[in-house]
This record gives sequence, C-alpha cells and structure tokens, in this order.
Amino acid sequence: MKKKKTVKDLALSVKKVFIRVDFNVPLDENQNITDDARIRAALPTIKYVVEQGGIPILGSHLGRPKEGPDPKLSLKPAAERLQELLPDASVKFVSDCIGSEGQEKVSSLQKNDILLLENIRFHYKEETKNHKDFAKALAENGADLYVNDAFGTSHRAHASTYGLATHFPENARAVGLLMDKEVEYLGKAISSPEHPYVAILGGAKISGKIDVIQNLGKLVDKLIIGGGMAYTF
Repeated sequence: MKKKKTVKDLALSVKKVFIRVDFNVPLDENQNITDDARIRAALPTIKYVVEQGGIPILGSHLGRPKEGPDPKLSLKPAAERLQELLPDASVKFVSDCIGSEGQEKVSSLQKNDILLLENIRFHYKEETKNHKDFAKALAENGADLYVNDAFGTSHRAHASTYGLATHFPENARAVGLLMDKEVEYLGKAISSPEHPYVAILGGAKISGKIDVIQNLGKLVDKLIIGGGMAYTF
C-alpha cells in the first residue's frame, strides 16, 4: 500500500499553504461559538505549518447556506476564537473565499500570519457540486501547497476537498496531522479491533451511512445509533 503523505513530508518554509480545515462549529443565536473542539483539533497542523515557516490559508464550511451568504453562518467568530487560541500569531479574515480581495490579502501575508477565508459554502452549489471554475478560483488565491485536514468532510468530492487538490502537483499536497491521526485510528478500528467493541453513530442524515452500518455490524459487539438517525430506526 502506498504510504500517505502528511504535512510533515512537505517543505513548508516561506510557502503559503491552503489547509482545508473543519471549522463547522455550533453557534448560538448571537453567533457565539458554543463548542470550539473542531477548531482546537486543527491546531496541531496549523501550528506545525507556522513553526516550519509556512503561512496557513484556512478554508472551511459552516452549516448549509444554500441561498448564498448568510451573516449568521459567517466564519468570523471562528477567526476570533483562533486568534485567542494562537495569541502569538496574527489571524486575519477575508469576507469571501475567492476573488481579488482574498488574492490581495494572500499576497501581503507575512511570517506568523494566518488567513481564514469566509465560509466556502456561501458558494453552495459551486462547492458541493465540485464546479471546476470554483475550484480554479480557490487555487488562484495563491497557495503553493495543499493540505487536507478536514476528516469529517473528506468523504465528499467537493471543490475544496477534491477539485482544488487537483490544481497542485502530487509533491505539493498532503494530509494534515488530524487527518493522519483519524485515518490511523479508523484503520485499527476496522482491521484489528479490540473487544468488547461498541460503535456509536450519530448525525441527521441516514443516506450514505447505510453501508457504514452494514459493514460495522459485522465487526462490533454493539451498535448505538443516536442523533437524527435514531428516528429512522
């Protein structure tokens, strides 16, 4: 099996690195983050890039804004929380994930800067349908390297998780530290699980999870289903 390439295999010094993170965090009615676990989970990769002299350009989705930009689903609170978690860095934010504003901000980034792009799903159809022009526009932000650290969304062939990666040569793309950890853990849980083995599945949508349930059913001693899926069962 071909060994997966991680961010540690890339030459990061003075390189601008697009990192697909998962900042799909819960917000209250006042757009305050109620659980920052997903932001914290991305910190090892972000810190590593900065420590190696690279400049992170972060892209993420938040919610399902199908009708275009929605202030209630802005990633600005995530940028503010990231600044609190990384006080020695300068976290910047741009109001769109594509276009001249972002390109100009990317070109002006310096060492210890981190840029978070606005919610990629403000271009909902383009992102979720993996439109070629949208993936190209994301690439035109000016990153030198591509790192995917968004394990929770990588099963979908979206523009930011699939199409964008094709704009970088093989030696310029890799997985992040969180992704590497998740894949390693999942591999052990599937190939050589310890018993008793209990799996817990949640989420709102059952579509796409039936295959997972059927395969896990052959491995686990107990399967617990929660979240919105529980109503189906």
